[in-house]
Amino acid sequence: MSDPVLSARRGVLATHGLLLATVVAWQLSLRPSLAGLGLAFLAAIPLLAPWSGLLRAHRFTHVWATLCVMPYLIIGVMEAIADPARRGWASACVGLALAFFAALIFYLRVTRLRPT
Repeated sequence: MSDPVLSARRGVLATHGLLLATVVAWQLSLRPSLAGLGLAFLAAIPLLAPWSGLLRAHRFTHVWATLCVMPYLIIGVMEAIADPARRGWASACVGLALAFFAALIFYLRVTRLRPT
C-alpha cells in the first residue's frame, strides 16, 4: 500500500473506533446499568455494520459507510441544541462523526481508480 492510502486507512479506523467508543460511553453515561448496556449496543449497531469491511479495506464498504454516519450527526446536533447538560457528549459525537466522514471521503479519493 502506498503512503497516502495507508494513512487514510489508519484515519478511517481511528475515527471509526473513537466514534464507536464515544457513542457507547455517551449511552452508558445516560443509564449506567445493564439496560443501558443494551441501549448502548443498539445505538452502536449502525457503526458495527461496516466494521469487518473497514478492517479488510473493502472499498465498497467505505462507500456505504458514509451513510452510517448520518444518524450520529443528526442526533449529536439535536442533543447539542436541546440538552445543555449533554452538550459535551453531543459535541464530541458531532466532531467525530464529521472526522469519520472526512476520513472515509479521503480514503475513497486516494483509492479511486484512474483511467489509463
